[in-house]
Amino acid sequence: METLQMPDRNLDYDKNAQQMSKWLWDSVENAGVEWLVMWVSGWVDSAVVSTLSAMSWKALTVLELPIHQNSDEVSRAREHIEWLQENFSNVSSQIVDLTDAYESMLASQYDWTSEDNEYLANVNLRSRLRAAQLYSTGNRKNSLVVWTGNKVEDYWIWFFTKYWDWAVDLSPIGELYKSEVYKLWAQLWINSDILEARPTDWLHPNGATDEDQIWSTYDELEWAMVEYDKWKRIKDFEWRAQEVMEIYSKRHEENAHKMVMPPVFKITE
Repeated sequence: METLQMPDRNLDYDKNAQQMSKWLWDSVENAGVEWLVMWVSGWVDSAVVSTLSAMSWKALTVLELPIHQNSDEVSRAREHIEWLQENFSNVSSQIVDLTDAYESMLASQYDWTSEDNEYLANVNLRSRLRAAQLYSTGNRKNSLVVWTGNKVEDYWIWFFTKYWDWAVDLSPIGELYKSEVYKLWAQLWINSDILEARPTDWLHPNGATDEDQIWSTYDELEWAMVEYDKWKRIKDFEWRAQEVMEIYSKRHEENAHKMVMPPVFKITE
């Protein structure tokens, strides 16, 4: 079967990079704060967003937030931070190892009802600890927290931990598809090791990548997004296209709760 891939929007990536950086600068000015703060994971989304943030020429603090991290993940993040600091004088960095905090919280947990519940809870705990640290740093530095979510992951299949990925103030690449993030990366001349790394969320001890968890490539998911918006559904396709549409539809519909405010009980007089 042919590769499932969405049409190219032919964006002007140089122009978009300048506009995004200016938007970040304006956001800091309008909020009356002084800094931007974000987490650098060592993958393409955070590399692009941290570079755009540095290009705003507002003071930027980038954090490393390891929790039992593999050495290659840590080294990739560190190399990118070093690249940022070599090229931008407004970038400072801080390493906050959250492993001890994570282990301390695990030690205080109740018994689990199942191993699946335990694994998922532990994975999500890593995410939420990072959110707490980002906002703690942001408060101390009078900063806005910048996030790295792209259109397909964070805004259509909602492939994130609730109360972590959206615990942010600014989302500069939320309108870009994953494939477009890579094209913007090429425009910014970021170090190539990040481009070659398979996307992952830094959460799974077994090293599971995004594709391992989703069972689909990002190119396939982008194709499904376009077809889904045309009101085409599972029955309209065959073979791999049908499988991808099933994956996309299930995640898009079942994860929609992550995008809404909690229900509030209404008092009636």
